[in-house]
Amino acid sequence: MKHLSFSFSVITVIALLFSLALSSADSHENFLQCLYNHPENTTSISSIVYTQTNSSYSSVLDVSIQNLRFFNATSKPVVIVTPLVVSHVQATIICARKHGLQIRTRSGGHDYEGLSYVAGVPFVVVDLIKIREIEVDVENNTAWVQAGATLGELYYKISQKSKTLGFPAGVCPTVGVGGHISGGGYGFMIRKYGLAADHVIDAKIVDVNGNLLDKETMGEDLFWAIRGGGGASFGVMVAWKIKLVSVPSIVTVFRVSRTLEENVTGIIQQWQRRANKLNESLTIRVKIGRVNSSKSGNLTVGAQFESLYLGRIDDLIPYMQKSFPELGLVKKDCTEMSWLESILFMDGLTNGQSTNALLNRTQNGLFFFKAKSDYVRDPIPNVGLEGLWPFLHEDVAKDAYIQFTPYGGRMEEISESETPFPHRSGNLFHIQYIVFWQEKGDVAAQRHVNWIRRLYNYTEAYVSRNPRSAYQNYRDLDIGVNNNGYTSYNQASIWGFKYFGNNFNRLARVKTKVDPRNFFRNEQSIPSLISKGRK
Repeated sequence: MKHLSFSFSVITVIALLFSLALSSADSHENFLQCLYNHPENTTSISSIVYTQTNSSYSSVLDVSIQNLRFFNATSKPVVIVTPLVVSHVQATIICARKHGLQIRTRSGGHDYEGLSYVAGVPFVVVDLIKIREIEVDVENNTAWVQAGATLGELYYKISQKSKTLGFPAGVCPTVGVGGHISGGGYGFMIRKYGLAADHVIDAKIVDVNGNLLDKETMGEDLFWAIRGGGGASFGVMVAWKIKLVSVPSIVTVFRVSRTLEENVTGIIQQWQRRANKLNESLTIRVKIGRVNSSKSGNLTVGAQFESLYLGRIDDLIPYMQKSFPELGLVKKDCTEMSWLESILFMDGLTNGQSTNALLNRTQNGLFFFKAKSDYVRDPIPNVGLEGLWPFLHEDVAKDAYIQFTPYGGRMEEISESETPFPHRSGNLFHIQYIVFWQEKGDVAAQRHVNWIRRLYNYTEAYVSRNPRSAYQNYRDLDIGVNNNGYTSYNQASIWGFKYFGNNFNRLARVKTKVDPRNFFRNEQSIPSLISKGRK
């Protein structure tokens, strides 16, 4: 009887799985029929829909993947849609909702955990790679930029219209504008101008009902939520209207390295106490990793001090000699260039490349990687810094680094509730930990992920607490995840307060208002407050 019962159970499970597979296939086919016949599609959509049997499916899926950890993920989308116009986005949302498919939105593919193109349930990717127009209005110092454009494309287009306008966002040119701005977005002008999201003056989003909303029609709460709260929880971002900022026609950059033998621990200690108090036109970032000693040739720990100064060398040198003499900066360390060229410099493209390189949507060389983040409110003591160095000597860390980005300046002047991004006043600097590797396989991946988790556990005593804060654009599923279906506010709070602090509660209220049944969801999306029983 037990044997018969067991056999019956197996048959039942197989039948259930078969039924689910058929149901998924039916949903997929019904979704396609809905999409092709939808009245919103005034422009033909069939040419930009890719199913898993389409010969171009793999190349379309892979082109924007920036992390090899997810290059061969088993949970692939049943359909990829690359909209040409907003009506394609509207139809995709309406049909996916009607036929039980989730949506993941991709604007550049830099999602650190691959959530914009990986899911554990049947889903559709809306890849905005073809919705990328940029219109710059020099007279009013504004620009409309569609969500599928990259930062490099945006910077390049601004430079074609003006040499004295810029935008305070990231330095990686291949990052998609849609996700970057909606998560906050920072770069080397953070101390002068704050975040990218701080300069949004209008936006366009397609909501759960397929409506295209702008600032006026979406209302104050939703407009607040998408400027740092992550747009993917609330709809599909399709465009941002941004306020451009003034930049000098000539800026100064430098990148100088110091090692343990050159007292780098002491220099970093002074940097912690001064970097957030320097002139707001000067940002000095520290990138710490393993290097070869210039003296002995042996492995040691070194730090690169990378900087953008919105001014000329002759002003910078005497200022640095007075304000941060420990670094020992001299004129030959510095280079004057245009602000646009400084983007290439900070991205490591220093071999005389044309600024046309900013139009390249694909990174040069892809790696497996894992990253984490922190915020620091009090200087890490010498003993804390010295405890970091052994981690960087481990073999697994040969392509890892720890990056400190200073706050202060404009970031001290904006309230933590002005936008969902709460990490403002009181933070000395932000940390990004990141480890890269090239070996394939689960064993190599686990070895590197374990290393960064151990490093993260070590620094707990020296960073923000209650909660230990994190940056939403450096998504990290280690800090908490949602369920596939219903997720309670309390469960989501585990990660939510780390990203958004006290703003998380308001974000959940906005979510409940605009997407009460939680259609737009992922492993770290804002939850609806509607109870499971009322869904």
